[in-house]
Amino acid sequence: MAQENVPNRPVHATYITGGLLLFYLLQWTIEWIWGYFNRAPSGFAIRLIAGVVAFGAGVYLYRNDRIRELVTEVATELKKVTWPTSKETKAALIITIIITIITAALLGLFDMVWSQLTQLIYGG
Repeated sequence: MAQENVPNRPVHATYITGGLLLFYLLQWTIEWIWGYFNRAPSGFAIRLIAGVVAFGAGVYLYRNDRIRELVTEVATELKKVTWPTSKETKAALIITIIITIITAALLGLFDMVWSQLTQLIYGG
């Protein structure tokens, strides 16, 4: 694959976003687990541990050729996607809202009929 065709920004953004998500997940998990067994350490210590682990995982995954190739391929494929226009999105939204209203009305009608039928049969 030619180096100039590699979308570096989306690839780096993916790693940064993943690292931040891992950091916050680890921070919450360490605090929860440590607090369950014992009094949790200071917030700084928890953030430090989560930050070091998240940074280490990010560096490891960035240096892993298979993972980096996968992320690069996904970013390259996403550049090829033709996204819908604003007009197409609005039309799809309107159709979705109309279908939702019709479906809700039909389900309400069925519920009303079933309720009346149940009252008639069981004498409620």
